[in-house]
Amino acid sequence: MHRFFAPDCGASGGLVTLSPDEGAHLTRVLRLRPGDRVVLVDGRGGSWTATIDAVHPDVRARIHESIAPAPEPRVRVTLASAVLKGEGFDQVVRDAVMLGVSAIQPVISTRTVRTHGAAGAPAPTTDDLSHTGAVRGRRADRWTRIAIASMKQCGRAVLPEVATPTDLPTLLAAARQGARLMLVEPQAGGADRVPLAALDARPVPGAATLLVGPEGGWTTEEVAAARAAGWTLLTLGGRTLRAEAAPLVALAGLWTVWKEF
Repeated sequence: MHRFFAPDCGASGGLVTLSPDEGAHLTRVLRLRPGDRVVLVDGRGGSWTATIDAVHPDVRARIHESIAPAPEPRVRVTLASAVLKGEGFDQVVRDAVMLGVSAIQPVISTRTVRTHGAAGAPAPTTDDLSHTGAVRGRRADRWTRIAIASMKQCGRAVLPEVATPTDLPTLLAAARQGARLMLVEPQAGGADRVPLAALDARPVPGAATLLVGPEGGWTTEEVAAARAAGWTLLTLGGRTLRAEAAPLVALAGLWTVWKEF
């Protein structure tokens, strides 16, 4: 059955009105009609079967019974990823939700916005980034819509929050709970680098923050700041991955080490 996001789902027998976006997808794309059965998820872990009751003027569905969604990982992972150029961050959001992260934190690093000055220029601020459109309503809404679509596609019933972008120093200082893992390039970090496979010898954390950099990688100063703040410098081996692929590979590796797969 097709799945739809309905944050206002209630008790069995109740009627739920779908949002205009979900309703348009149901009627114009999937061409479902009254009497068709669907699954509704509320984004907070609830999942129900339902029957379409009406499609005009709004799409309404009548809830039947609660069903079990895809299980959530035991480790609550926040993916903190540098905002990528173009539509690269769209793919990061889509993959991260599919792999079960609990939250997504866009991060502004020194090399996040290439159009801001020459090499050596100060790191862009949140105000700078807002002028590029990364924090404007339309792009933030797009990330949320992508997260919703990915949640439905992979069978989850929990919608990870896509937070407002923050700068790297703020994130390094704010993240205090659980494992704090900064993914670094093969040549970065020196002797302090830890192969992902080595985490198998450590206790499985209850929560973790995975920090992944931009297209140009972290600067030496950023890696040093993370090390000084107590973050583990994590490496995936000798190959340099595309920025949009690195989170997917790292998350898959973590789930394997932590036996979530």
